[in-house]
Amino acid sequence: MNLAQADHPELGLGLGLDVGGTRTRWALAHADGRLVAEGQASGFSGQQMASGSGRERVGLALTEIAGQLGDHARAIAVWAGVTGHDEQSGPGLGRLMARIFNLPVASVTVGNDVEIAARLMFAPGAGHLVYAGTGSIGVHIDSAGQVHRVGGRGGLLGDEGSGYWIARQALARVWRAEDDQPGAGLATPLAQSLYAVIGGSSWEATRRFVHRSGRGEFGRLALAVAAAADADPAAAALLHDAGRELARLANLLLVRHGDRPVRLAGRAVQLHPALCAGFAAALRPGAQFALVDLQTHRDAACRAARDHAV
Repeated sequence: MNLAQADHPELGLGLGLDVGGTRTRWALAHADGRLVAEGQASGFSGQQMASGSGRERVGLALTEIAGQLGDHARAIAVWAGVTGHDEQSGPGLGRLMARIFNLPVASVTVGNDVEIAARLMFAPGAGHLVYAGTGSIGVHIDSAGQVHRVGGRGGLLGDEGSGYWIARQALARVWRAEDDQPGAGLATPLAQSLYAVIGGSSWEATRRFVHRSGRGEFGRLALAVAAAADADPAAAALLHDAGRELARLANLLLVRHGDRPVRLAGRAVQLHPALCAGFAAALRPGAQFALVDLQTHRDAACRAARDHAV
């Protein structure tokens, strides 16, 4: 945890949360952007609110954050972007946050992590966000505040261009090559990079890794693909394909909701330049896009403080 404490307890602070399945990034900040503290804690998903054991794990993660905050500062409001958030998980999650952070329920704003990022990045109707981390999704929020989504169907049904998709495609291609020509799938730089993470080159090692890994852990195999890209044309081509898949999401938003600036964000898009090259090559002619490094937890903290300033 990184603290930038003042001499006295701070008042009027917002708490921003960027919650992923493997980690939560949090920040305390003033409405004018001055950062007071930030840190990391355990992650969770809004879908966990559907079961008693899941709610318990969410509560533990939030209590961990409250413990890191300590007594040096007290937030007046929370803005939280949570992966897996939906209408079913939202009310209960907001109430749980209010109780743990000792705030009125009205002072807690909870939304899907990418939706919150889009609201922080653009005024309503002003732009499109394409995000690729473990999963992938495109979001536009129109001038009436209505959220429009493309993609984001999960690793089994889609999430094309995401870290999970890249990892799944890479392993599938390596083992397909091994089926086609025994030995060929094991000798490439891509295969060697993947197997170094998996812990062996046998089918048993791959099968064990696939069945034991959570979604986030499996998606981190995309890092191994990126590590092999400069030495293996197949790895570079796969990352280029991932960029083209993400451009498809942007193009759908551009066609349906107008020519607006596109922002490309998320850990997956930072894997290798080949991915951004694929995105740029497949984007509609004339579309404006920029690669951005989201700091959602910081921006959310500022917005929470500003919206609830006395």
